[in-house]
Amino acid sequence: MLKNIKIIVRSEFFKYLAVSALALIVDLGVFSYALRSWELSWMLAASIGFICGVVVAYLLSIYFVFNARRIQKKPFVEFTIFVSIGILGLVVTQICLFIGIEWLKINPEVSKLAAAAVTFMTNFLMRKLILFRLV
Repeated sequence: MLKNIKIIVRSEFFKYLAVSALALIVDLGVFSYALRSWELSWMLAASIGFICGVVVAYLLSIYFVFNARRIQKKPFVEFTIFVSIGILGLVVTQICLFIGIEWLKINPEVSKLAAAAVTFMTNFLMRKLILFRLV
């Protein structure tokens, strides 16, 4: 039984990793475009990129990654919790961006990638434990 659970979690982990990579590409692309083409502040550009990325992550998570959904019959509630968990990641991202861009003078896109690495595991674990497991 424990072996089967490990196999499922591992496969979900790797699927989530792939989904997160795609969501990060969307997030980073929108962030960079908003920053460079629209000349928005990095804080606003990061927020817009985050919104786009979290929508991609949610849709792919419910259709591709997780087999069990605790609140499947209440998609608005499920999405709200998913986004709320992501907002914690956005806070961490903003802190990392501030440190990287303002203090360390690192390229904004490089800072964004470093921030994504910091938030990935937290988001996976929280979403798995809160939303995508059997009761």
